Amino acid sequence: MSRSGEPLPIVLAITGASGAPYAVRLLQVLCGSGLTVHLTISSSGAHVMREEMGIAPGQSVSRFDPGVFGDLGPGRVVYHHHADFTAGIASGSFPTGGMVVCPCSMSTLASIAHGVTTNLITRAADVHLKERRKLILVPRETPLNLIHLENMTAVTRAGGVVLPAMPGWYHQPSSLDDLVNFVVGRICDQLGVGNDLIRRWGYGKPPAELEG
Repeated sequence: MSRSGEPLPIVLAITGASGAPYAVRLLQVLCGSGLTVHLTISSSGAHVMREEMGIAPGQSVSRFDPGVFGDLGPGRVVYHHHADFTAGIASGSFPTGGMVVCPCSMSTLASIAHGVTTNLITRAADVHLKERRKLILVPRETPLNLIHLENMTAVTRAGGVVLPAMPGWYHQPSSLDDLVNFVVGRICDQLGVGNDLIRRWGYGKPPAELEG
């Protein structure tokens, strides 16, 4: 919480891995919870979003329209260009409630793992690690080579959370939205953002094969 009692803002970075629906749904849920979201999108992230969802977010503050992401509820989106190192989220003096890179490309993962800050996304991630704040990376890549795995280990050792976009099935999903919500719900759990996006394990009747 901030000094005013308001929840601290969340940083959301969208990069060029496949999985744009996860990012858009996460943005909707965070804003729907009344949070302020500081959003930054890499050029590759914007390209993937157009390919996967037909969404064309502007790449400048003057062109950015949060309406392209659908109903965002009562929250607020503050957009930062990925090359803008003057943005507040580039400094540890700017308080946040955590940062999510969703989806997280292997290139972005590698930069964060090795402290390479060539854009606002990797700089903000580096800030969250050095300030010991929650940093959640959501990779969507398969198969994984040894370099990918070692980079994930490095980020984890530095205090980050690697949360791969791996939907579960025990909640008996009936649509793609259910699968997206599963991953987004787990991200929100890590941020401490309450949600009812998924049926929790142990709640309700167990699958038939586990009975008895």
